Amino acid sequence: MKEGEGSVQKSEVSKEISHSSRLNRGLSVLDFILRIIAALGTFASAIVMGTTNQTLPFGTQSLQFRAEWKDLPMLTFFVIANSVVCGYLVLSLPLSVFNIIRSSTTITRIILIIFDTAMMALANAGACSAASIVYLAHKGNSAANWFAICQQFNNFCERISGALIGSFVAVVLLIIMIVMSAVALSRC
Repeated sequence: MKEGEGSVQKSEVSKEISHSSRLNRGLSVLDFILRIIAALGTFASAIVMGTTNQTLPFGTQSLQFRAEWKDLPMLTFFVIANSVVCGYLVLSLPLSVFNIIRSSTTITRIILIIFDTAMMALANAGACSAASIVYLAHKGNSAANWFAICQQFNNFCERISGALIGSFVAVVLLIIMIVMSAVALSRC
């Protein structure tokens, strides 16, 4: 082997490592941004659902019909699940910053993949359970004698439907973050 060939090979290897490091750093920055957006989505969903209620007067002031998120366990689970996921996303921001600083680390990426997967499952479970109640509120179920309540409780239904959007967006963002972490991990 000639003297010049070794330095050319070392130069090509260092360029490849530099390109991989820049790609991992870019993925880490994108991961950080997506974590913030997902945290805001779950936070907004939990707040919107947790403050949703509507009262309809019926004839007199003493007889009123009330729809509240606390009345349905699935909506309570939705609020708790989104709150837990939001808390996790905020607490995972330092690890994401660490991945930006040291883009070649593997252990923090593995930790994030594991916990992101668990939080994605929790957020998805909460959103799906609430989606079933939202569907019943909009459509009802004649076989079970459940009437659609959205004609009467219009504001209540709009708010719980809107809360679902933020939660499902967070689920999609968590899936994207899991895939990005796996790609960055495979390039380390």
